[in-house]
Amino acid sequence: MGKVTGFLEIDRRDRRYAPASDRIRHYKEFVIPLSEEATKDQAARCMNCGIPYCHNGCPVNNQIPDWNDLVYHNDWQEASRNLHSTNNFPEFTGRVCPAPCEASCTLNLNDSPVTIKSIECAIVDRAWEEGWLAPEPAAKLTGKRVAIIGSGPAGLASAQQLARAGHEVHVFEKNGKAGGLLRYGIPDFKMEKHLIDRRVAQMEAEGVVFHYNMHIGIDKSLEELKASYDAVILAGGSEKPRDLPVPGRDLKGIHFAMEFLPQQNRRVSHEPLKSNEPILANGKHVVVIGGGDTGSDCIGTSIRQGALSVTQIEIMPRPPEKEDKLLTWPNWPMKMRTSSSQEEGAERDFAVNTVSFSGEDGAVKILHCVRVDEKFKPIAGSEFELKADLVLLAMGFVAPNAEGMLSEAQVKLDPRGNVLADMVAYKSSVDKVFACGDMRRGQSLVVWAIREGRQAAHSVDKHLMGKTTLPR
Repeated sequence: MGKVTGFLEIDRRDRRYAPASDRIRHYKEFVIPLSEEATKDQAARCMNCGIPYCHNGCPVNNQIPDWNDLVYHNDWQEASRNLHSTNNFPEFTGRVCPAPCEASCTLNLNDSPVTIKSIECAIVDRAWEEGWLAPEPAAKLTGKRVAIIGSGPAGLASAQQLARAGHEVHVFEKNGKAGGLLRYGIPDFKMEKHLIDRRVAQMEAEGVVFHYNMHIGIDKSLEELKASYDAVILAGGSEKPRDLPVPGRDLKGIHFAMEFLPQQNRRVSHEPLKSNEPILANGKHVVVIGGGDTGSDCIGTSIRQGALSVTQIEIMPRPPEKEDKLLTWPNWPMKMRTSSSQEEGAERDFAVNTVSFSGEDGAVKILHCVRVDEKFKPIAGSEFELKADLVLLAMGFVAPNAEGMLSEAQVKLDPRGNVLADMVAYKSSVDKVFACGDMRRGQSLVVWAIREGRQAAHSVDKHLMGKTTLPR
């Protein structure tokens, strides 16, 4: 344990943001890290609990008290080794994870959990700066070949684990660069893409081969991969968005979030847009439908593009300002949260349902809305309108795209439309084909994708070799 009385003597202190007036002028990250001494102080707040609930709160089961103690004692290199033993990409989770570990922290009962996410990010950023994260190629090759479809966090985690186990790993990505939603969904102001490029370079030095602009199911069939590889992992994500089939949906100016966000990410990285219709918010009244992280990303991007106004509506009721900790801890609580993008100037409204759209000359101009009760029933007389030149649908994702690869290979799906596979073997219904990440579990967090990628790699290695030393 770092400092026995640290949690009594030191107040919680977290990273700050650059002023909104400055950060909305660019697409770079704007989080201001804590100093080394401040980070060590925050690590000293860890109580080293007899039962560290943060372990279970973290989907990859990071050994949080251990690396907190190492940071406090200034052993950053060992802290990095410990952190990477459970998480292949802590620089991703240290930026975009909502930190369920902090909700599970025992100190959260006092409303001041340890700043676990910030400490994690500080460890990995320092490890890169110090040159501690050299490639780790396998000492001996197995002669087995594995194909991984999709290069999001699940596919990348699987690839790195299997390459380090000595397998020949090939990653097939339909886009021009690796990363999945990390690259094309999450805005650069939340996570700059050179972080992905750095990991890809590390993995290539470990023997992973990336095949870009290769859409399995279109450019190459799953059957062809099965014939050429000893195992195939489906890690293509959950990309089918939830639609809003109401009158006026076909008007111009109504787009899914994942039609809008990738365009701006491609502009920042100087990639082709892949569309003849640029979607831009500048000079427009923007309405974002959906109150989650994707909706928040649409807000921040719209503000940076120069929107006249941004309004976010959510069908769920306004959550309470504070959770009942004795009732919810150590689980993730439902409470009012305000993202950095929402702080930049968005209007938010809750318990609102969109009834229809109307417009002029074929383009959307008005949202027709009604307020709903706790059972989502319309409240009589509560109808109202919102002005809108651009509407972004950010209501989540319902399933992977079944057309193409999954349907042709006759992969069995669960009742929600995800690839059917359990959390032990990760085997699909098709011989030597495995599935992990959002394609298997449905829309989820980056940290869950990393966990599933690692566990699928464990299962594939065991399937190929009869035993495995890869961790679950």
